[in-house]
Amino acid sequence: MNFEQWSENALLLAFILYNVSFIVYVVAIAGKKWSNRDPAAHLRRWTKFAILLTIIGLASQIVYFVTRWIASGHVPTSNMFEFTTFLSMAIVAAFIVLFAIYRISALGLFAMPVTIVLISYAAVFPKEVQPLIPALQSYWLYIHVTTAALGEAFFAIGFAAGLMYLLRTIDYSSTSSESRKSRLGIEFTIYAIVVVIGFVLITNGFRSTDYSAQFTQEIQQVDAKTGESITVTKTTDYKLPPFIKPANSTIAHMDSFIGMDEPLLSAPSWMKGLDSGRKLNTIIWSLLAGLILYGVIRLIARKPLGAVLQRMMGGIDADDLDEISYRAIAIGYPIFALGALIFAMIWAHEAWGRFWGWDPKETWALITFLFYTVYLHLRLSRGWQGKKSSWLSVIGFLVVMFTLIGVNLIIAGLHSYAGV
Repeated sequence: MNFEQWSENALLLAFILYNVSFIVYVVAIAGKKWSNRDPAAHLRRWTKFAILLTIIGLASQIVYFVTRWIASGHVPTSNMFEFTTFLSMAIVAAFIVLFAIYRISALGLFAMPVTIVLISYAAVFPKEVQPLIPALQSYWLYIHVTTAALGEAFFAIGFAAGLMYLLRTIDYSSTSSESRKSRLGIEFTIYAIVVVIGFVLITNGFRSTDYSAQFTQEIQQVDAKTGESITVTKTTDYKLPPFIKPANSTIAHMDSFIGMDEPLLSAPSWMKGLDSGRKLNTIIWSLLAGLILYGVIRLIARKPLGAVLQRMMGGIDADDLDEISYRAIAIGYPIFALGALIFAMIWAHEAWGRFWGWDPKETWALITFLFYTVYLHLRLSRGWQGKKSSWLSVIGFLVVMFTLIGVNLIIAGLHSYAGV
């Protein structure tokens, strides 16, 4: 039996079911406004259908997880593809748990898109089953990564509920300075999500065309055996048209793109990180694609996207949303602390002989932990509820996403293997 193929099919089925369930959530929420007979019955009926699809999708993704585990011989959380798909599965599980408690259908309007975007993002990375590199051959891989991802999953639900609270309470008709700043913050948050979608679209788009460019660099290194300085030729492959080429590099090969036969600029010489020029080029493409995609959606909607989403928030108790956001973060906080800090430090000592080394991933995990520590302190000790608390839940998850995406793909460090 080909378990790897089974896992791919199961993940595809889960992805399809999540998309369909999201559409059904939209029908459930939006349809109650044009239901002439019984809006409440309409909402209950369609919500049950949406939840059923979500549960079946989660079951299918669990099948993916188990069959990939069998195919690889280890817990499938060792690279970006595996970790991101596991995180998406954990988010769905966290959503189902909190929905069972609070029964707010509209939560699916925000939890499911986050899941769909994460699975799409995971598809950008190599998905072939690979043996574990020596640094990952430890049972701490199972404990550290899975608990960290589960904590982040509850943070994601806290983000969804917090964003819904803001959309429910922000006055889009007001001209006050506070309202304008709030609307701008909402649009920036939506744009940040659209940037990830834009990254997925352009990466898969150029991959389908087999676009490629290659650059060579002469780099001075110290020979580990002799201690002498040697010159090494490094090759960097691009899968996106290069606006930015690596510093001090020459073109080995470059496909033409809309008349562009050479890069527009060279990366700054002070950017010494692993493949820093290619990563900077990817950031530029992602921001540009996100801006174009946001602009197209904004043009079609003819109003701020936050105002479009706000129309679906009618009838939802804002206090319930505030409570869900807080409860989700309160659940995720100790789980994340165990997985991303305590278990990670134990594994770091076992693998590298030290508990802490200020590696970029370690640093940003600490920043995430401290941010949510401040959130809980302000919530419990200073009475920060409502808008203040919701803004912190939104900002906190943006920090989580930078830790997941930015640190792995932009900043070089001991955890760079996760982006391979």
